[in-house]
Amino acid sequence: MKDLQSILFGVSLREVVGATQLQVNDIQIDSRKVTANCVFVAIRGVQVDGHAYIQTAIEKGATVIVCEQLPDNINNTVTYLVVENAQVAVAIMAHQFYNQPSTKLKLVGVTGTNGKTTVATLLFKLFSELGYKCGLVSTVQNQIGETIIPSTHTTPDAIQLNSLLNQMAEAECTHVFMECSSHAIHQHRITGLQFVGGAFTNITHDHLDYHQTFEAYLEVKKAFFDHLPSTAFALSNLDDKNGANMLLDTKAKKLTYALHAPANYKGKILENQLTGLVMLVNDVEVHCRLIGTFNAYNFLAVYGIAIQLGEPSEKVLITLSALTGAEGRFEYTISATNIIGIVDYAHTPDALENVLETIAKLRKGGEDVITVVGCGGDRDKTKRPIMAQVACDLSTKVFLTSDNPRSEDPNDILNDMEQGLTSAAKRKYIKIVDRREAIKAAISFAKPGDIILVAGKGHEKYQDIKGVKTHFDDKEQLQNLFKELEK
Repeated sequence: MKDLQSILFGVSLREVVGATQLQVNDIQIDSRKVTANCVFVAIRGVQVDGHAYIQTAIEKGATVIVCEQLPDNINNTVTYLVVENAQVAVAIMAHQFYNQPSTKLKLVGVTGTNGKTTVATLLFKLFSELGYKCGLVSTVQNQIGETIIPSTHTTPDAIQLNSLLNQMAEAECTHVFMECSSHAIHQHRITGLQFVGGAFTNITHDHLDYHQTFEAYLEVKKAFFDHLPSTAFALSNLDDKNGANMLLDTKAKKLTYALHAPANYKGKILENQLTGLVMLVNDVEVHCRLIGTFNAYNFLAVYGIAIQLGEPSEKVLITLSALTGAEGRFEYTISATNIIGIVDYAHTPDALENVLETIAKLRKGGEDVITVVGCGGDRDKTKRPIMAQVACDLSTKVFLTSDNPRSEDPNDILNDMEQGLTSAAKRKYIKIVDRREAIKAAISFAKPGDIILVAGKGHEKYQDIKGVKTHFDDKEQLQNLFKELEK
């Protein structure tokens, strides 16, 4: 049980109806999870307004209601707390309820369109190898030391996140590395957390279904750095055209990394092959197992963060050079007939372009590049034709297929992808709605030495169709189909 007044510390209250000298045993934003003596926070979400469930929460035992507007019927046995922004309030309350867990850890946030998962995962692996017990909050999975906790969102809601950080603190983790998505920043899921540092990878076309404009998306990312304290560091990719902008208004120590621009952490690619990268990092030659220019940036970000966290440069480079990236990020497998299959999470135009340009640099001669790609349903529709055009521009052959259609008809998604394709691009692609059949067709089309890219789902082990998730693993499908077609 917690004293209500103690968890309200830092919350701006507009109106109080009822007593605040109460003991509460939980905080919830989902009325279905409410139990006796619980605080229910009514959040106005994108699809659901929690205010509609206040009475349900009371019936299930909520004794405190946090809301932006008082309900018409007041229950005299319940305390009502009116706030300006319930998302901000629940984040602050959750941090207090779970004993301010972020203050007991070295918490580093990573934001940007692409690279967040790889950077956070590499940091987790690096610091674990350096002897620390670490926590990871990522798209692929959450992890406390060696204990893996499945992930449902890039960044959990404020209550789940603070609960997770509290578990990490109680498990005596010293460092936690967390992806900070634009949704999480905008919805205040990370509000109230104390970061020792943050990093910016890049920003490109994504999530415009939610943010509406690129400028709004940019401002949300920048807000993360604007709120870092002067005791923290802010590391930004200076080669990204918005990299310098991220640091404009931050109070944190400003640091940069780049392959081209002058920066605190400077890299230069010497070799880029399927066996990995050879780079100069601040004039020190390093061999690493990561592949591609985009991973050279990820390597520099991880290196810069590690140095800012007080680790010795030589030890960081030696340890980091032996690590592999996150699952589903440029993972490759080779068939018995020497066809190379690559699985990557690339689900934005820029990420797809980066992966295909990396593949182009790895080609030795006349190998064909065959791309299997789709777009997710119920998400940003404006990127669909751009994704298809990028795939056609940089591939020999393209198979447009389903990704996670969710509630949409996959044929409608593929029709959106076709819109605006150039006449040259239209000669390159085939539509096959069934994702497994599309991968199978790509393999049948390939000859020895060719490269097949299966893009969009990466680490995901499911396909979401009409609200039903069925098992589907791109890498597993590739490997099984390689074996089938080799018989």
